[in-house]
Amino acid sequence: MTDDLAIVIPVLNEADELPGLIASLQPFAHEAEIVFVDGGSADASAEIIRAAGLRLVTTEPGRARQMNAGARATRGEILVFLHADVRLPADALGAIRAAMADERVVAGRFDLAYDTRRWPYPAIAWCGSQRSRLTKIFTGDQTIFVRRSAFIAVGRYPDVALMEDVELSRRLKRRGRLACLRLRVRASTRKCRREGVWRTVALMWLLRTLYALGVAPSRLHRVYYRRDPTKRPPQVVAGPRSHDAGSV
Repeated sequence: MTDDLAIVIPVLNEADELPGLIASLQPFAHEAEIVFVDGGSADASAEIIRAAGLRLVTTEPGRARQMNAGARATRGEILVFLHADVRLPADALGAIRAAMADERVVAGRFDLAYDTRRWPYPAIAWCGSQRSRLTKIFTGDQTIFVRRSAFIAVGRYPDVALMEDVELSRRLKRRGRLACLRLRVRASTRKCRREGVWRTVALMWLLRTLYALGVAPSRLHRVYYRRDPTKRPPQVVAGPRSHDAGSV
């Protein structure tokens, strides 16, 4: 049953994460189409993916561009956008199929957990899941899944440097119901470990506020990745802004 669902994974200099990610995807290999999209990695990311016998697409850097390219390269009627530092639970695909059995549902996401139970990560994950459940605004680390027809209808991911997930979920809200699954994906705490947990939490809220106020995603991208030189700022067009930007 592989034709109905495709997992798209954008990568950029993810050699450290890929062995664990690839191992975690083995149980899904016969259940879904899986494609990696490399945005010009300078490390061994592409070689690791090819050595594992997995499908690799290459494109220009930029997470939105990469995910759109991956969607175009697949056939699945349900698209699942997975970040390289996020791990799916064992029953993830069954939960997605169950949610999408309701034709009124156009997209959804998972609740979030982190790769440690140490304080304050469980509280941060819980707050993020509840905020998303209330607002129906999704973030990429929650693993967004969407019907291909709805994805195309809203124009795919907007070609912006950051907040492409927020803008996509805003547009999808107008197309139908969004499912917030209580099943949890497990995300890495690497940014918090590198930059400090409370600094990172404050940064995320600052970025959402600035985006709501109309600051260009390209400027937000430079702020977000200022301490991580491996994530090169993509040269993307700012693109039109949604008129309901204040709803973040």
